[in-house]
Parts: sequence; structure tokens; C-alpha cells
Amino acid sequence: MAVEEPLGASVEAVQADAPDEATSGTGGLAAQVAERRAKREAVRELGEDPYPSRYDRTHTAAAVHGEHPDLAPDSRTGEHVAVAGRVVSVRGHGKLSFATVRDWTGPIQLMLAIDRLEPPSHEVLAQLDVGDWVGAAGEVVTTRKGELSVDVTELRLLSKALRPIPSSWYGVSDPETRYRQRELDLLVNEDSRRIFDVRFKTLASMRRSLVELDFLEVDTPILQPQAGGALARPFVTRANALDIDLTLRIAPELYLKRLVVGGYERVFEIARNFRNEGIDTRHSPEFTALEAYRAFGDVNDGMDLTEHLLTTAATDALGRSSVTSGERTIDLSPPWPRRHLLEMLDEVLGRKVHPEMDVVELRAVCDAHEVAYLEDWGPGKLVFVLYDQVLQPTIVDPVFIVGYPVEVSPLARHTDGDPTMADRFELVIDGKELANGYSELNNPDEQRERFETEARAAAAGDLESHPADLAFIRALEYGLPPTSGIGIGVDRLVMLLGEVSSIRDVILFPVLRPEAS
Repeated sequence: MAVEEPLGASVEAVQADAPDEATSGTGGLAAQVAERRAKREAVRELGEDPYPSRYDRTHTAAAVHGEHPDLAPDSRTGEHVAVAGRVVSVRGHGKLSFATVRDWTGPIQLMLAIDRLEPPSHEVLAQLDVGDWVGAAGEVVTTRKGELSVDVTELRLLSKALRPIPSSWYGVSDPETRYRQRELDLLVNEDSRRIFDVRFKTLASMRRSLVELDFLEVDTPILQPQAGGALARPFVTRANALDIDLTLRIAPELYLKRLVVGGYERVFEIARNFRNEGIDTRHSPEFTALEAYRAFGDVNDGMDLTEHLLTTAATDALGRSSVTSGERTIDLSPPWPRRHLLEMLDEVLGRKVHPEMDVVELRAVCDAHEVAYLEDWGPGKLVFVLYDQVLQPTIVDPVFIVGYPVEVSPLARHTDGDPTMADRFELVIDGKELANGYSELNNPDEQRERFETEARAAAAGDLESHPADLAFIRALEYGLPPTSGIGIGVDRLVMLLGEVSSIRDVILFPVLRPEAS
């Protein structure tokens, strides 16, 4: 028996020509919701549950396509399948209708001929709307034009969508709606799904690479007696059962190094961190970072590992080693250059600077380049802010910048021969820091002195100074071997690979102000 072609235009054309369902209709949204509720009740009256507990799907859409890649037009296979997904288009009328459903693997067309639908499927069809979840069983066929389809004999409603979904043609463009209703954004904006596919592939790639290098994935506390491992202002909360204040972690670093002390020589964590600071296109109060530590390594091993993780992730997530940012093309092909911070600052400032210089002289350099500073900042912090505001924004292609002032690196080992500089690197791409790492400071006495310096800064009002963690000092006194540590900003990395400019575009549910009542 020949298979009839759908009445009217193709699926793509129907979607393109459709008005935005969320704003169309004579009665607006309230009327459409009321109509859909009435249809739901009509399904109940048929003895069907519009929200059943399960459905036995035999094939995904991709599996059906994969098993029948080259069927001739107007063919019947004799194979019966059960598919399930969300209805993204319905067209036709009378004795023959067509619908397209989409599952997580892609779309599949349903052919719905009234004379082949078993009761009560044809009544269910009459109550169907775009956005509904359905299960459909029938024979795999092709139409006269070769469209692979399921000739449905049984149609079940799996979940009635009470709110209409905007068409894929109009999408959801308002950023506030996209971030607040991410589920809707993902339903209708293909580019959003692409970005988050990049995120998930990037995370899977880095996890896989680390495991292949014999790193163990571990979990460390999010609630901590005091936040450590970074220079940042923490969120503070109250543990009523213990009658103590706790902080949300700003970094997992100190706990991970304690695990190295305990004998786990290679550890990593993909950690959700929290910093009670500003929000902009590059910063979020809640963000994701990857930290990894390996015994017997130094800052050079950290750069090697970082380069390997990021270049592999780019290939795995994108299939290429270049990205675009605005009108610029950024080449991620290794190897990446390694440059000393002070040398690069000399070039961009036109003069030498060093943490050993007098504070007054460094302030004059900052003034000359319109770099703001606080009066209590020491020479190391002034050198760093010159780097951060003058040098970093000029960098496009990947560069490892090596050697940072100890004053802003309280957990890093100082450079041999220069106690004011630390064996630390930052990876900068497209004017942004994407990774940070160093040879870990493992001298407990020197670490105690650094913490005491930070404590004095905190007492003077510095909210981002590093607290003295005596439990960490005690751990160091048991012996931390030479250790390399790295931290990678996952969100910024996904921004780079996803080719977007706002961190909110790569976080599924970013922090927002509460909705108005």
C-alpha cells in the first residue's frame, strides 16, 4: 500500500511560518492555557492518564534513522517500533495528519492515519498540541518523497503541555527569559543547546584525560570552617546544629593538598565554588573550576598538563583547534609560548618594574597608565594590577605568563634566587585568565609566615586576604612533597570554546534576582 504524503508544507516550512504560540491567539496566553486544560480533561474522559508513570520506548529517533539510512521512497519495512518525544509540529487534517516529535537524539516523523489508529488513539490525536510529550508505536515506513516515518497505530499522551512553546523560528531572545527559563531556551534555541553540548563535552574530555593520566577524582567540603585556597570574599552561613558560622568554599585547594599529604599523589576535583563578589560578563558568584595536584611536579608540569587538557578538550568538543572571538580568530594549536611576566610588562610599559621597587615609584607608574590602586597596597600588588589592567587585555592567542609577585601568591613557592617572585603561571587567552597554577609552597614555617601577613591585612580591612588555616599548616608539618597544582576556570573555558561573551550563557541556571511576584 502506498504511503500518502503530508498535506501542506514540510516540517521546516511549517515551523518557519508559524506565529509565536506564546503571544498569538484571540484570547492570549490565558485562553490558550484554558483550552489546553480542557483538552487534558477530554483525554481523562477517554480513560487515559495524561501523565502516565512510564512508557516503554524501543527506539530513539536516531536509532530509527540509523537502522534505515537508505530506504527507497514509498517503502514499508514490516518493523514495528515505539518512539517517544515532544511534539514540535502537527499538520494535516481529516483522515491523515503528520506530526514531528523530537527526543534527545533528534526528530522523527509520525504518520497518523485515522483508519490505522487503534482506539482511543484517534481521540488522543484530536486533543494534541505542539509541546505535548507523546509515545507512538507503529511500522517504520517512508513517504513518497522518502521521508522516514512511523506509521502510527497507537498514540499515547505522556505529558500535556499546558503552556504553549514559542516556535523555533521566533525563539526566545530576551536574555532575562533565557537565563530564568533555561528549559524554554533549550527547547527553542538551537545555539543554546550547542553551547551546553560544548560544556558537557569539555567536562567529559578533561575528566577522561585526567583519569588516563592516573589522577583520582575526589570530593572535598563545600561548607568549610573558613574559606581558603584563593584571595576572595566568601559567603557566610550558619550551621544551627553545630552553633557555628561556616563559609561556602571559594576553592578546594587546601583540602586537595592535604590529600596529597595523605598519600594520594594525583588528585583532581571539578568543583562548584562561591565568591561573594561582583557580577559581570566574566564573573559569577557561583562558578565551576577544575583543580588538579600531582606530587613531584613543578610549575612547568602544571603548564604541560593545562595545555594538554585544554587542547584535547577543544578537539573533543569542537573537532578543531581554532575559535573566533568577535572578528578575531584564535589559534589553540600547541605548543603555547611561555613568557616571563616582568619581561612582558617591560615591553608594554616601556620601562622595568619589580616588586623590589619603592612603592612611590610604582604608584607613579600606575598613575601614568591610569591604573587605580589603594594606598595600603604593597609593591607586589601594584605590579600585579599593572599586569591585570595594562598587559592582560592585549593578549589574544594563548600565552603562559610565568612569575608573579609572592605578595599576591600566598600559597605558591617562591622563585629560587628571588624571594619576592613566585613560581606561578597564568594562562591568558583573548584577554582573560583561564588557568592558574604554581609550584606549591610546602615549607610549613614559610606558609605560616605568609598566613600571618595575610591576617594582618585582614585586620586592616582587606576582605579578600587569605585566612590562616592552622589545620593546613599542621598537614604541611607531616610533609608535602614537591607538588604541582593547577586551577582551570571551566566557565571561561566554555565561553572561549562556545564563542560567547557572557558567563551567563554557559551556566545552565545563573544567579539572578528573584522574580517579581
